[in-house]
This record gives sequence, structure tokens and C-alpha cells, in this order.
Amino acid sequence: MSNVEVHWHDHAVSREEREKLNGNKGCVVWFTGLSACGKSTIANIVDHKLNKLGKHSFVLDGDNVRHGLNANGAMLREVHGEEFAKRFGLGFSAQDREENIRRIGAVAKLFAEAGVIALTAFISPYRADRDLVRKNLAPGDFVEIFVDTPIEICEQRDPKGLYKKARAGELKGFTGIDDPYEVPERPELVLDGGKKTAEELAEQVIACLKEKGKV
Repeated sequence: MSNVEVHWHDHAVSREEREKLNGNKGCVVWFTGLSACGKSTIANIVDHKLNKLGKHSFVLDGDNVRHGLNANGAMLREVHGEEFAKRFGLGFSAQDREENIRRIGAVAKLFAEAGVIALTAFISPYRADRDLVRKNLAPGDFVEIFVDTPIEICEQRDPKGLYKKARAGELKGFTGIDDPYEVPERPELVLDGGKKTAEELAEQVIACLKEKGKV
């Protein structure tokens, strides 16, 4: 199918109408940081707090998305076969990580346009990939939150044992060890993950969203 045969269809219900019904503005809250820095924990606490406030939100977690939309080749091979897995499976190479973020950015955009606060928790190590997601969203829709936790603390937590494997050479291309993490240059919020509790950091996120008129 050529691009000529693909057309955009406008919605009968406007974004403004959806947001009025939801009682909040749609946006993408993009948590980024090293593995085990606290992204998912904070995002889920924020989600819970927003729910208590009667706001519409949803967490798009890196691991969860890798089980479906962005599954790896091994997962897809079992269900769809070898050829499908080669074409659509995503690993952790720089190219696959770029596609992983592109896909989730597109999904998060749909959430925002539906008047939902999309809370995404991905390492998303490359600045260019995050900036592209921001560029593809309406002005003000992208709230980048850098969870700034020292790698020493991340390694102490290491719930999946990934840092240990990376240090032992069993896991190649691991962010922070033998693959770079590019710190955001102008994030909307920086969270000190090394000194404050996840609950305290979640409160900072809520305060930021209130300040920006999202909730």
C-alpha cells in the first residue's frame, strides 16, 4: 500500500471535549533515567495519586510494553514464526531502542490526544530519541522528567541482577556500563532519586503537573 492510499481521518469528538469529560488535560509525562533509578516506582505512585484525584492516567512501563507491542524476537517467534520475528522483533541495539521509543512515543501521543495523562517509564538513553517524541507532540504536551539517581545506588538496588551481569560481561550494550546514557539538557523536572523517597518524588511530579495546568 502506498502513502497515497493512507488518509488521516478527523475525529467527531474533539480533544477539548474529551479533556472536559476527563477533568484533566492530556499530556505525556516521560520518566527517563538509568535502570533501577526508580522510574516505574515513581510513575505508579503518581498514577495512584492521580486516580485518587479523579484524573485519567495510565502507566506505559518499559518492561510491560516489551511483552506486547515491542516484544523481542524470541517472544514473537513462538506465536508468529521466524520471519515475522525477524521483521518486527525488537532487541536492545541502538537501532532497536530507537524504534522502541518511536513506537511508544506514537502510542503515548494517542493517549494525550484522548485527554489521558500518559506516564511513560523507559530508560530511553538517547537524547535524540526523546527529543523526537517531544517534537511530534503538541507544544506543552511533553513533560520530561529526569530521575537523577547515581549509578552506584542503581547498582545496589539492581532488582533484576542486570548490572551484575553487565559487570561480568554477560550482558552487552547495557546503559551506564558499556552503552551511554545521555542526560536531558532541559527537562521539565529533575528528581533527586538518591536522596528522596519515591513518595516524595511523586509529590514533586504532581506539583509540576498542577503548575502546568494539567491536573
